[in-house]
Amino acid sequence: MTIILGIDPGLGTTGWGVVRSVGNRLSHIANGQIKTNAKAGLPSRLLELDTALAAIITDYQPDSAAIEEIYVNKNPQSTLKLVQARGALLLGLARAGLSVGEYAPRLIKKAIVGTGAAEKVQIDAMVQRLLPGVQIAGPDAADALAVAITHAHLAGQPY
Repeated sequence: MTIILGIDPGLGTTGWGVVRSVGNRLSHIANGQIKTNAKAGLPSRLLELDTALAAIITDYQPDSAAIEEIYVNKNPQSTLKLVQARGALLLGLARAGLSVGEYAPRLIKKAIVGTGAAEKVQIDAMVQRLLPGVQIAGPDAADALAVAITHAHLAGQPY
């Protein structure tokens, strides 16, 4: 049995999801969203992410983690904020001693839906199908669960 923490990074909202993997069977443990105060300065927001992530790790004791890689936005400022948030999250995962899988958005979509061009609504629908009865906290949490599911299926495999 392996407990996997999946993360969909963002400065404003970071999605997280925890799944249990036993062989090729998956079950939902928890999911949610970390929302930072948009009026706070960048250092405070990064600290909010770090503090919330540390609490999630303490509460659920994952064996490993997975995080979505960066995609380049058309807005360089948005990309920079996303990179900084992701860096803070990676640091928190490393501080907790977790091995971390990193997956491109297109790979996650392909692993969950079957096509790298899948829409968010398709991701949500497939996550609900793969984790029956799950109550998803929002689109970022659905994406985080998709990251965790991808890691469960692909960890240790070349992709």
